[in-house]
Amino acid sequence: MKVTGVLPLFLPFYRRLWPERLAGLSIALVKATALEAAILAGHLLLYPTGLIQERRAPVIPAQEGATPLPGRSGPPVVLLHGFIDNRSVFVMLRRSLARDGRQRIVSLNYSPLTCDIRTAAELLGRHVEEVCERTGSGRVDIVGHSLGGLIARYYVQCLGGDLRVRTLVTLGTPHSGTKAMPLASAHPIVRQMRPGSEVIEELAGPAPGCRTRFVSFWSDLDSMMDPLETACVDHPDLETRNVRVTGIGHLALPVHPTVAAGIREVLESAPAEDRVEDGLTVA
Repeated sequence: MKVTGVLPLFLPFYRRLWPERLAGLSIALVKATALEAAILAGHLLLYPTGLIQERRAPVIPAQEGATPLPGRSGPPVVLLHGFIDNRSVFVMLRRSLARDGRQRIVSLNYSPLTCDIRTAAELLGRHVEEVCERTGSGRVDIVGHSLGGLIARYYVQCLGGDLRVRTLVTLGTPHSGTKAMPLASAHPIVRQMRPGSEVIEELAGPAPGCRTRFVSFWSDLDSMMDPLETACVDHPDLETRNVRVTGIGHLALPVHPTVAAGIREVLESAPAEDRVEDGLTVA
């Protein structure tokens, strides 16, 4: 998130701090707001480290007779950041996945000047093909934060990406469109994230035979989701699981260790049943 995004991020919280509402102020809300501020400060420090694209290390074939290093089985994991952000947002999550034994973790930076979700989805598709070719894997898992999850969903549903994506995990993604940040509507990609936009309507259309399973983590204190339930995937043709996270805000979703543990569990598990609602308390 850029510095100019600080005020819109916390406006829903500030409105709850007006004098007439102090009596009903939630301690959980105060904690979540403080955590969001701390994460934002830390992320601003890390932001420059993620400005350039990640180096693509070649996959070295194992020598005959060599003992393979221990690691998790499963496809490569592709990390996709949100609006006006970069891959540095995934520093903590990437470290958590690596500690769990996942050795094939890659991330994609799309330009902060990107003005169209469809264009970004096409770029993601080329990136996924490159990852599959380089690793020899036929499929990938994707973890997308906020707008990143919407770009990945468009790739899966509308560009044939379900052939390549086994599981799509979204974190605070406006699947049905969000009415938050009204002052940012001048940006074309923000307008595409509004309820009723052409992109949102395309994603609501039929998706018969989609091979990808969708797991959405959504928070009850996410100020970027209006309404909050827009971060849930609700589609009759998709295999979905929605995980409610209690006690943290939007920026904490790709950072919090409990959410990371939930993501690891999802990537390790067999496909879930359709439209299962789970809960995850982190604070």
